[in-house]
Amino acid sequence: MSEWDGRGLVSTGWLADHLTDPEIRVFDVTVHLRPSDPGPYRIETGRADYEAGHIPGAAFLDLPGDLSDRASPLSFTMPAAAALAAALGAAGVGQDSKVVVHTTTTPMWATRLWWMLRSCGFENCAVLDGGFAKWVAEGRPVATGAETYAPVELTLSARPGAWADKAAVLAAIGDGGVCTINALSPSVHKGEGPMNYGRKGHIKGSRNVPYAALLNSDGTYRPDADLRALFEGVGAFERARVICYCGGGISATMDALALARLGHPNIAVYDGSMSEWTRDPDLPMETGD
Repeated sequence: MSEWDGRGLVSTGWLADHLTDPEIRVFDVTVHLRPSDPGPYRIETGRADYEAGHIPGAAFLDLPGDLSDRASPLSFTMPAAAALAAALGAAGVGQDSKVVVHTTTTPMWATRLWWMLRSCGFENCAVLDGGFAKWVAEGRPVATGAETYAPVELTLSARPGAWADKAAVLAAIGDGGVCTINALSPSVHKGEGPMNYGRKGHIKGSRNVPYAALLNSDGTYRPDADLRALFEGVGAFERARVICYCGGGISATMDALALARLGHPNIAVYDGSMSEWTRDPDLPMETGD
């Protein structure tokens, strides 16, 4: 990853070498999911993390606030392309920008924004491989406080097929041309333990490629050969289309990024995921593998 290759990831070394390039826009999109009762979690912005320490020049984006459809009954719902363009343009993203997105925690929030932009035809976005933790571990410079970019105009258009809705996921059950993949942990997928989204288990017929299995111990993505083995193990490359889901359409985008890097031609993310699916008792679920 010594170059900007358009495959979804850039290295800390690449960013350090290009940090002052005029077209670069670096954003921290950290979100925290805090334990809550009733659960499964309470959403908290990562702005405090960002202000305590960030990559020099980077700005902060409020993913659940400014970049989600607040009218939706579900958290993190993808907004209309025009609304996303307005928010990102106000944050300094233009048509020719190269956007590098990262977090102080799990990369799922960064891959979420990467997928949102990709779903609107904006391909010039990459996730910082290893995130802020790797940047700090390498002894690279850190700034505090808040920084912003000058607002610009941005136009985005929705790309058909990038998102799957409940009806599409239901229709995929038993469809030999679609592989539906759950990115949640094996215990949640199997319906074991206390963690669930209202009903235990997974969408009927779906397979499990946990997002955590995609990463090395330092938070970087595993080599492509390792990733391919994971997805070939569930038949993803035997099917014309893949639908990725999770709890709320966030960690599913980590699987989607890996599949895109590997060249799968037809990937969708179920935006509502289990947060929507489990609300309807008539929608089929399974436990076990």
